[in-house]
Amino acid sequence: MIVTKPGEASLSHRGVLFLDELPEFDRKVLEVLREPLENGEVHISRARGQVTYPARFQLVAAMNASNEAYSGGQDYYQSAASQKYLRKLSAPFLDRIDLHVEVPPLPTDVLVNEQEQGESSAIVRQRVEAAVARQRQRQGCQNALLNGRDLERICALSDSDKQFMQQALDRLKLSARAYHRVLRVALTLADLEQTQVARKHLMESLSYRKMEKTLASATSGV
Repeated sequence: MIVTKPGEASLSHRGVLFLDELPEFDRKVLEVLREPLENGEVHISRARGQVTYPARFQLVAAMNASNEAYSGGQDYYQSAASQKYLRKLSAPFLDRIDLHVEVPPLPTDVLVNEQEQGESSAIVRQRVEAAVARQRQRQGCQNALLNGRDLERICALSDSDKQFMQQALDRLKLSARAYHRVLRVALTLADLEQTQVARKHLMESLSYRKMEKTLASATSGV
């Protein structure tokens, strides 16, 4: 009988796994995360047997494109130094991350004045809880657990929106996996507004993958 202890992925089950300076992790370690990100489980095989641990976690990762990130310059992801740094990450691994968000440097006036902006966490929590309740009432589970067929049925895109998505997939060179992830995020955005999926939700969801083409080109041929 195989005897193993759960690793960080399983210990993060139904929680958050945070990886700082993502490209600094060994590439083989990050590739192992592809299975739990897709299936929510970790399978370990040894000579004495096999064991499966639950590992349905929310992955949150942070990284700097390069030292140029500190210069405040624009489009530093396109630089040669940044491209070399990004090659440490594989396109299939990045394909499983729903939201790619670039965080620009904080303006000095905001940093110095420390003026609080935006909604409070309490208000955001109410909207999230309402969205989750809507999902469970509609399909008996959260959007993250929907398969591709059910996801497409619930989104019920119009013919014009289907054509829009086809053009977006071709332009951004998104995979079938990424397509369903875009739909899932769009559906969640609609649920946060307590409405049906519309073109604006698809556009916002696609905007969160704006680095997709850049990251894919950085990892091409690897």
